Amino acid sequence: MNDLLRSGGNLLGYALFAVGANALINLATDRGGIYLLPCLVFAVVLHIVNAFLAKKIEPIVQVTSPVALTSRLTKTLWQWWKGRLPKDGRTFLSLGATMLATNLVALTIFTGVIEVLHRNRPPCAGTAVKIRIAASQEKDGVLSQVAGKYSGRQVGDDICGQVEIVSVNSGIAMKALADGWNEQERGPRPHVWSPASSVWITLLEQYESAVDQADPVPDYDHPSIVTTPLVIAVLESVAQKRGWLDRPIGWADLATLTTSSQEAFKLGKTNPNYSTSGLNATIGAYYAATGKASDLTVTDVQQPDVQGFVKNVERSIVHYGDISLTFLENLQRADQRGEANDYISAVTVEENSVIDYNRGNPTGDPATLGKQPPPRDKLIAFYPKEGTLYSDHPYIRLDHWMTASEKAVADDFLRYLHSPAVQAEFQSYGYRDHLGRPGPAVPPRGASTAIRTLNTPAPEVIDAILESWSRLRKPANVLMVIDKSGSMNTLTRGPAKTRLALAKEAALAALPEFRPDDRLGLWVFSTRQDGDLDYVETVPPGPMSEVGGRLRKAIAEITVQGGTGLYDTVAAAFDRMRAARDPDAINAIVFLTDGKNEKEEVGLDLPHLLRILDKPSEDSIRVFTIGYGEEADQKVLKQIADLTEGHAYDSRDPHLIDEVFTSVISNF
Repeated sequence: MNDLLRSGGNLLGYALFAVGANALINLATDRGGIYLLPCLVFAVVLHIVNAFLAKKIEPIVQVTSPVALTSRLTKTLWQWWKGRLPKDGRTFLSLGATMLATNLVALTIFTGVIEVLHRNRPPCAGTAVKIRIAASQEKDGVLSQVAGKYSGRQVGDDICGQVEIVSVNSGIAMKALADGWNEQERGPRPHVWSPASSVWITLLEQYESAVDQADPVPDYDHPSIVTTPLVIAVLESVAQKRGWLDRPIGWADLATLTTSSQEAFKLGKTNPNYSTSGLNATIGAYYAATGKASDLTVTDVQQPDVQGFVKNVERSIVHYGDISLTFLENLQRADQRGEANDYISAVTVEENSVIDYNRGNPTGDPATLGKQPPPRDKLIAFYPKEGTLYSDHPYIRLDHWMTASEKAVADDFLRYLHSPAVQAEFQSYGYRDHLGRPGPAVPPRGASTAIRTLNTPAPEVIDAILESWSRLRKPANVLMVIDKSGSMNTLTRGPAKTRLALAKEAALAALPEFRPDDRLGLWVFSTRQDGDLDYVETVPPGPMSEVGGRLRKAIAEITVQGGTGLYDTVAAAFDRMRAARDPDAINAIVFLTDGKNEKEEVGLDLPHLLRILDKPSEDSIRVFTIGYGEEADQKVLKQIADLTEGHAYDSRDPHLIDEVFTSVISNF
């Protein structure tokens, strides 16, 4: 009877072990339920093996209870250590080692079986239902990795869930949703929208109410996928030189630097109309100017001293942009040359971006992690002492164009995202979990848990901030250079329009983004446009208030002719803008082409061009290139943009040129 009870108790213990093992597998794979039977089988087999070995040990050691067996084992190990081990003790240890080795081998085999079962699990049953998620660019790499693991998951009894991640800038996605999401231009509508911050929902609602359109976002709370606070990321060498490593800093320090520092302080900050980090940084600066942490008002925003404070912050801007990745990639290249501080001194980004950059992976994409070494001059994350805002990465189900099956997959994927294993995966890449808790990956000096959190202002206040910022931002001094070679007459698929026609529409649509005091000029180029010159200056750079009408007329009248004199035109435009450089403005060239250089034999070659562009940053002009169409020399255009610390934009699909132009103009 005692043997029966002992055997039953042991079996129950192994069964509990099986349930626990299944729970751990579920935690790691979120598929543990299907492995419960293998866990139970393993427990039974392990029980039989251990019972057989125990029968061999018991006659020797004359004990029957686990407590007595443990006591005897401790005593035997002590005798072995002292060199006084009796004969039966050696047998006992030999059998004990055999039992331990058997258990370890069994556990190894069991782990291998579970891994094979997990990798080769049968496809889920039922109808395949795919949802598309329009996700902000900084997290699309990690989210795509997670979605890949999820896809093929059983949802209910008759749905096989699939998830596709589409990378879309938060501001651009907001405007696309507000306009009803033109599927011909942007592809199929998303079922879920995940911008970097809920503030974009506020802006969308504000936009919809202004034009009296239906809001596509349901009116209920939208849970976070992950969270991350905005930080001022300062180069370690700069922070050390200015004595910041041992004290808090904030927006007031940056505003003061532009008026008191003898040494130039260069700040990277994205455009608040398109980027969450840029919007949060701009809101943070207005809050800092008032000393408030909540209840910011339109009257506060319009105060002269507040606007003066914000203007001082903006004076240190290098250039703007639609994503912070542009700054981080340029900074990485500058660091590799030992010139990080020649590009920027600091950049306003989310906390996780600092962690990514310091790992040598500014894109934040898991696929590129480890392919570049960490920077020599790393970034230090400062949590603004006046307070900061969080990017809460909401998960927004767009119910009005979803079926019941798609809603079921969307809800199930959210549960998957909130599972402990997936949240831990996000934390390993530097995000905080959906409840705001940091993980093991933290920036230098640790992740602050004592952050003063600012409240998101009311919609009308955000509107006032963006309107005010558009007047206070750093002015632009830009030359637009547009290709008019014969290939620009190529008809595009879909709407029967030429590449040139689409490019002209995009350029004209971008002009209202410039301020009246911004300076803008226009060149067109192909080959032999003015004697031996490949380019012609149709509108010399001047204030938009004076040249706006001429620019619209000149763009509308561009016609195609000739080949592509790319290298000579870039060099001439670069020299022209260097001569007209304004130290208080963002000096840049926007260069659009759909081809490759076609006159290297009689003009500049690429090495000669790159030597011309390779100037010190204080004497350089940033070139933002647009590779337009399939034949554009994307590789060369990227070299040109990288060398001048601009950015290369890829518009292989001509129908995306309007969106690309919007991204380019966001730099100014």
